[in-house]
Amino acid sequence: MTREYLTPLLVTCLIWLSAGFQARPLQNRNRGAPSFDSHVGGNVESNYDVVNVDLSDGRDYPIYIGTGYTDEEAIDLLSSHIDGKKVLLVTNDRISPLYLEKYESLIKQRKEVHTLVLPDGEENKNMDVLQTILDKALEVGLDRKCTFLALGGGVIGDMVGFAAAIYQRGVNFVQIPTTVMAMVDSSVGGKTGVNHPLGKNMIGAFHQPQCVFIDTETLKTLPDRELQSGISEIIKYGLIRDADLFGWLEENMDKLLQRDALAMRYAVKRSCENKAEVVKADEKEAGVRATLNLGHTFGHAIESGSGYGTWLHGEAVAIGTAMAASMSARMEWIDKDLMHRAYRLLEKANLPVELPPDSPMDQATFLKYMAADKKVANGQLRLILLRGPLGNCVFTGDFDNNAMIATIDDFVAECQGVAV
Repeated sequence: MTREYLTPLLVTCLIWLSAGFQARPLQNRNRGAPSFDSHVGGNVESNYDVVNVDLSDGRDYPIYIGTGYTDEEAIDLLSSHIDGKKVLLVTNDRISPLYLEKYESLIKQRKEVHTLVLPDGEENKNMDVLQTILDKALEVGLDRKCTFLALGGGVIGDMVGFAAAIYQRGVNFVQIPTTVMAMVDSSVGGKTGVNHPLGKNMIGAFHQPQCVFIDTETLKTLPDRELQSGISEIIKYGLIRDADLFGWLEENMDKLLQRDALAMRYAVKRSCENKAEVVKADEKEAGVRATLNLGHTFGHAIESGSGYGTWLHGEAVAIGTAMAASMSARMEWIDKDLMHRAYRLLEKANLPVELPPDSPMDQATFLKYMAADKKVANGQLRLILLRGPLGNCVFTGDFDNNAMIATIDDFVAECQGVAV
């Protein structure tokens, strides 16, 4: 039997038997190739879809994906996942004027609500700001039956989730993501944490939410740059495991950039389905879940080395994905046509695929931050790279180190204006 026909379960087991992990394409059991007219019932009148994250020990939870919920639907769905009487609703100073009053008034119909507004931005994803969440919870006397609600993008979701994981040794929390990045990636799967000056997301915990409540209407107020940043994570799913989605994105990227409601809802739903399948197979990132970090090792180095806040996460990941595709092609693990398709789709989404002329990144800076990456095991750096046809990747430490160095040097040389 060829490895193209290995079941996902058997492939997951092989993680323990090999130096690298071969990710399989998404099995479209009931969906087939994307047909735009059939997505989510073919219209946006049905207010929401549900994708379930199946976990062990009764910890399963739903992802609600809707467009313009009624107030009754919103409060019924949210309150069904809030145990206890008290809620701490946390957001940032950019989201607060847009959505805080709405969600506070809804939840107040059934629960006691306390609110906290944090400063926006990746540079505020740190222990000092995390402390303000814990301070607020203690000041208002929240007990172990309380629920934290994270209203915002990935930074808010990660910090509130981590606060929930450590407050009184763990309380419930709910994700209400308002960015594409948070909807399709960070709100799903229970990764929580904060940054450290020496590395991104180095302090954190796995702590699953009670539910994820997505209203794609909030994307209407999302700045273009953040919309594009989030799309980088959708492209990632197509590259590593869902070739049909990648082809759909090539045909429909303009619709996403124009915030077409039907296209956006489909892209979010399909991404959540991909994420839920991976989390079910590997909740704590022992193997297959690491493949969701395509481009992230290079990207996190760019974020850290450039200074938090210089790049949006998805922008840095887009450059990192271009680097991973380039390195994969350099080692002849993929053909150059696939590398060029990856570049073209990233560029079509208005995402960067190279470092700017004023970038502080050099080879030493890349290697410094990559050496501290969470995927390093026993001192060995492991990367997620593309291998084989579209929709396949590997998580491995068995790669040509010279190809990695040459790839870094190429990207650094470009930003320094040196012909390569």
